[in-house]
Amino acid sequence: MFPARALAGAPLALTVLVLSGCSSSWGCHDTTAERGAAGVEVHVEDASGRRAGVTAEIVDWRLEPHPQAPSDGDRVHFHYRFDGADERSGPAVDACAVDKKRVALGCRTIYSSEGRPAPDGGLTGDDWLAVAHPGQVAGVLLIPNDQSHPGRTCAQDVKDGGGPHPPEPAGPGDRL
Repeated sequence: MFPARALAGAPLALTVLVLSGCSSSWGCHDTTAERGAAGVEVHVEDASGRRAGVTAEIVDWRLEPHPQAPSDGDRVHFHYRFDGADERSGPAVDACAVDKKRVALGCRTIYSSEGRPAPDGGLTGDDWLAVAHPGQVAGVLLIPNDQSHPGRTCAQDVKDGGGPHPPEPAGPGDRL
């Protein structure tokens, strides 16, 4: 076992380490990516801003009632496509219904892994967006930043967090 003198000095040694900054020697630093330019077709970017070798595209969209809630009125029903994505663990991007000035009316994250394999190798799917004023929708845009792996932040875990993170997801009122 340890001598009593060694154990008595442990709190002092710990205090010295904390005050000297050794407790933060893990160097936890968070960086948040800039939001990429939204478009109907985008090259997906990782949190460092590098292209991930995947494209995402809005194939079409229309306003119509959701079949499970027709009394709620029109929603934005859109079809999307990912090319170059892995079926199991591919990227995710934000899809936003926008008005004529490219102001987001409603957004959601779509995951390539939720798409169905197309005969030509792409992954296709569809989803719905509920917006307060469907008549204002002028289009659906994708934001190229990969949202699939946000990672832990320094505030959540100073030892294992940090590093590059995607930007905050877009929301109503954001100009794209």
